[in-house]
Amino acid sequence: MLLIPAIDLKDGLCVRLFKGRFNEQTVYGSDPAAMAIRWAESGASFIHLVDLDGSVGQNQANFAAIKSIRKSVDVKLELGGGLKTMESLERWFDAGLDRLVLGTAVCRDPKMVERAAARWPGKIYAALDAIGRKVKVRGWLEDGGVDLLEAAANLSQMGISLIIYTDVDRDGTQSGPNLEMAEQVARVSKLPTVISGGISGPQDLQKVRLKAEQDPSLFYGVISGKALYEGTLDFKEGQDILSA
Repeated sequence: MLLIPAIDLKDGLCVRLFKGRFNEQTVYGSDPAAMAIRWAESGASFIHLVDLDGSVGQNQANFAAIKSIRKSVDVKLELGGGLKTMESLERWFDAGLDRLVLGTAVCRDPKMVERAAARWPGKIYAALDAIGRKVKVRGWLEDGGVDLLEAAANLSQMGISLIIYTDVDRDGTQSGPNLEMAEQVARVSKLPTVISGGISGPQDLQKVRLKAEQDPSLFYGVISGKALYEGTLDFKEGQDILSA
């Protein structure tokens, strides 16, 4: 399994939100490229980027910052936030992104998701961000109108190759991941699943590893943001735990 550091971008800055609330943010850096270099030098093979401004319709606010990240590191980059059209996907693939993560479109434009997955096989992921079993969309500001597990069950038919499941109520809280729901998402979807939201330290990764040892097909990896930035989780130690 992979430990995947997250870089959330707002107005060109590296930030973390508390439970996805835009008015409760902590700034961790003004140079996203330098942050990406930090994680690459720590041994990350994948970095998860989130365009927070894009998620609410401001699709150009972080374009330069993300391009700078791409030029600065030779690791795989995945990006989510505001990807609702084929044109937006093509623009980011042309900019050098390796994988793109669709959230709102999964709920509101599944036909577009199917077209995207067919055009870029293996490169389109789905973000299922939920409070309980209610999927949230548009920067977690709106209800997607779908049930989490029902949505998960339909993703493989769309051609999605991987799910990133986030418990919104735990994101940025360092209260521990929602392993039980993550397991349900993985089993219902029959797709590799990445766990996001609530990671507090190495003890949480130990729990993920123990769960994965029971069924290695469940989880592809874990995304961590605040724990890495706050220093309660060391990247190399965390990756060693998951690799074991």
